[in-house]
Amino acid sequence: MNQINRRNPRREHILRNRLHPQHQMLMQQTIGSGAQSGGPKRKNPHAKGFIGPNGIRRINRQLGHDVQYDAVKHSHEQTVSLPLITIDQPDHFIAVVPDMVGGQLTAHDKDLLGLARQFVSEQNGAVIAIVFGNCREHQFDLAGVDRLIHFNDKQYQGYCPEAKIAALLDIEERWSPAFWFFPDSIHGGTELGSRLSARLGVRAATRVRQADRTTVTCLGGNQTIDIQRPTEKILLLMEECAEPVSGQRYEARPMQTEAIDPPAPQLHDLGQVQVDPGDIALAEAEFIIAGGNGIHDWDLFHRAATELHATEGASRVAVDNGHMPRFRQVGATGTWVSAKVYLAVGISGAIQHLQGIGQCNKVIAINTDSDCDMVKRADLSIIDDSQTILKALIDAVQSRNSGDHEDVA
Repeated sequence: MNQINRRNPRREHILRNRLHPQHQMLMQQTIGSGAQSGGPKRKNPHAKGFIGPNGIRRINRQLGHDVQYDAVKHSHEQTVSLPLITIDQPDHFIAVVPDMVGGQLTAHDKDLLGLARQFVSEQNGAVIAIVFGNCREHQFDLAGVDRLIHFNDKQYQGYCPEAKIAALLDIEERWSPAFWFFPDSIHGGTELGSRLSARLGVRAATRVRQADRTTVTCLGGNQTIDIQRPTEKILLLMEECAEPVSGQRYEARPMQTEAIDPPAPQLHDLGQVQVDPGDIALAEAEFIIAGGNGIHDWDLFHRAATELHATEGASRVAVDNGHMPRFRQVGATGTWVSAKVYLAVGISGAIQHLQGIGQCNKVIAINTDSDCDMVKRADLSIIDDSQTILKALIDAVQSRNSGDHEDVA
């Protein structure tokens, strides 16, 4: 009779009542034993996660980040160390010249590196990434780079196609890459690929959307037809030409080059032309400040946009209320944007709005509601009144500008 498992109604009541003084003690005993009262051992579905300050169970799904509460540690949150793949004596090279917008690999650049890995996977080849100017990228190894050449001298800063072509010609002479990959983009890849093609006297395949070692598929007829042609030595590749590298780590070994004496430049970089941010279309803007229903002083919002040199946007609620014109609406029902920085002020984050900013690189949210969807989506959140933060931003920008003028004087 003593070996019969019997139900304990009082124990079950305590386990169901989170506010009972003995709830935590019995819950720990149940989790530790993996058994429930009055039955065989069962898997406890409530063991995963931790209890938040409001008594709500939370599960941290961001692998690699520390749990906010130290009461529970998750064994599944471990940094995965990928094995290093090295190629010591490659038979040939595939040269990739990424755009490196802002000193970092773009999604377009990673697509090119993914295609280059497909080219060398069939044979014993290696991928060379050739980078010019300032570089803030630290994950070339995860992007599929075997060798890295970085030209960081003063002569390679800014717009200097002649100096860059001289460096690429030196690489062609020393290592003779089997193929050259350039992004077909407005950030310089198209120009460098065309210039190198003219200097080497070879044809370049442009607007390539698919490629292998024998055949490429290019867009033609105003992007309405596909044209297949033999693979050329120089390829100007479009976005999504291949899947980027994932789950693998390569050596990204630095390669040293000899000093190159570039020709006297015939083109001189006089800097960027100042453009009124208000004249830039939302789909092309790189820095957007968008206002929502949380904005109570729109004059202050416009002044902050002017001081920050940002393009103005708005949520649908702000547009419907007449605070902003319709062409400034951001979201699935307005304009899809891909800004480098998207500053959302007083926007709660409806699903249509979040869809429209899905391609933005960095999202900053200013809101008084710490639980709104925009704050959850943002890379950086500021929980405070929008007027207070906008005034502080304006003061900081004006103070920095006045300091710069004093230094120059």
